[in-house]
Amino acid sequence: MGEIYKPLFEHIRKFVSLSKEEESVLLSYLSHKKLKKKELLLEQGQICPGNYFILEGCFFLFMTDESGTEQVVQFGIENWWITDYVSMDSQKPSKFNIRAIEHSTVAVLDKSRQDDLFQRVPQLERYFRVILQRAFSATLQRIQFIFSMTGEERYRHFNNLFPAFVQRVPQYIIASYLGFTPEFLSKIRAKKV
Repeated sequence: MGEIYKPLFEHIRKFVSLSKEEESVLLSYLSHKKLKKKELLLEQGQICPGNYFILEGCFFLFMTDESGTEQVVQFGIENWWITDYVSMDSQKPSKFNIRAIEHSTVAVLDKSRQDDLFQRVPQLERYFRVILQRAFSATLQRIQFIFSMTGEERYRHFNNLFPAFVQRVPQYIIASYLGFTPEFLSKIRAKKV
């Protein structure tokens, strides 16, 4: 197995079992990409070509409104998947960007080869189903928190659940994700709110 993909294979083993032969098949479908800090993995207007597993680094998925304001929708760190599923599945231009927050490396599974891979290694289809169910559940919880918690409660909850993000992600990006201004986040952090 390619040593660079070791974290991905360890992640997969948490959910499904693959034979050595199936692991070899998967390996033949993967490529990897290195990105510099602030480099775009996906740019708005491009068709998202596949799924990205974060081997090293940190990313955020965001959209830019008409005034140029970035609205952060999702984060990803090591051992997380990140992609624009709407664009990838529909093969239509993405309305999102995915940017590296720090120097990063991703494993790439091209959409064009994914169905063939799932036929050859059916367990991977189950793996992706489980991962997508978890991601959808997290999205629903985020929506619930936005509507049911105050800004300070959302920040405290986020800080407790994802302390690694609070340490690695610039505050203005966290503020955007939580739905408020960087100034409001500064007040919360200073315990003035």
